[in-house]
Amino acid sequence: MSDSIMRDKAKDFAKKIVFLCRNMKAERKETVLINQLLRSATSIGANIYEAQYAQSTKDFISKLEIAQKEAYETEYWLELLFETGCIEENEYRPIQNECGAIRRMLISSLKTIKSNDL
Repeated sequence: MSDSIMRDKAKDFAKKIVFLCRNMKAERKETVLINQLLRSATSIGANIYEAQYAQSTKDFISKLEIAQKEAYETEYWLELLFETGCIEENEYRPIQNECGAIRRMLISSLKTIKSNDL
């Protein structure tokens, strides 16, 4: 999968998270948890974008690894918000699946880059 597809998916995902968080905040739900979700989810795409300007392969890998960690963290916040009733299942499942798909793309890209860098 090309980097631009991953960047586009991460950006689209971030926009969905922004709208989701905006709606939850309007309903006066768990603001601290929502802010954590917003930070980690938007950081995924930011790190993928930043990776395209990496100074070296090591820097590129580092940025993608940070994006991967942020994806895991985002899945945690989504799960917590779902399990505490802040997100309905019909909103949670698709967005959780999308986050998982981006995380798997990152894992695959990292494996490829690391095997080519040997």
